[in-house]
Amino acid sequence: MSTLELIASIIGVVAVWLTVKQNLWCWPVGLVMVVMYGWIFYDAALYSNMLLQGVYAGLQLYGWWQWTRGGDGQAGVRVNRLNQHGLLFSLAAGAIGALLLGYLMLAFTDAAAPWQDATLSAFSLVAQVWMAQKRVECWPLWVILDVLFVALFLQHGLYLTAGLYALFTVLALNGWLTWRRDRALALA
Repeated sequence: MSTLELIASIIGVVAVWLTVKQNLWCWPVGLVMVVMYGWIFYDAALYSNMLLQGVYAGLQLYGWWQWTRGGDGQAGVRVNRLNQHGLLFSLAAGAIGALLLGYLMLAFTDAAAPWQDATLSAFSLVAQVWMAQKRVECWPLWVILDVLFVALFLQHGLYLTAGLYALFTVLALNGWLTWRRDRALALA
C-alpha cells in the first residue's frame, strides 16, 4: 500500500458517495481519482485497468456534461431506465470489448491477469456510461463488478484498493436503492 493508493482510495469514496447523492461534484472529484489510479494500475501491471482509467477520465467529462446540459431542454438528465434493446446492446458491447481487450493484453503485454482485468474493464465502461446517463441499471452492474474487482485486487496485493472496492459495493447498493426511489418519486 502506497500513500498514493491511500489518497486515491479516500478520493474514490468521496466521488462515489457524491454520485449516489447525485451531486455534480462527483465528476471533478472522480477525475482526480482516475488519474491517480491510472498510475497505481501501471505500477501493478494491470494494464487494462490503467487504460480504463484513461477512458474514465473522458467519461468523467461526459458525465459532468450529461448531468448539467444533457436531457430534455438541456437541463441535465434525470434518473431513468434502459429499454431492453439498450440493455442487450450495451452488454454485447461489453462482451466484445472484453474479448478484444483480453486478447490484446494476452498477446502483446505482460499483463498480470489479462482476461479477468479486460473483462472487468470492458464492463466497467458500460456501467460508467450508464452512470453518466443516470440509468438505474448502472448500480446492479457496479455491485457485480465491484465484488469481482475485490477478488482481483486481493490476488495482486492491492489490499487498500480491494477494501475500497468492497466499500464501493456497499455504496453501489445504496445508489441502486436511492436512484430507484428517486425515479419512483419523479414518476409519481
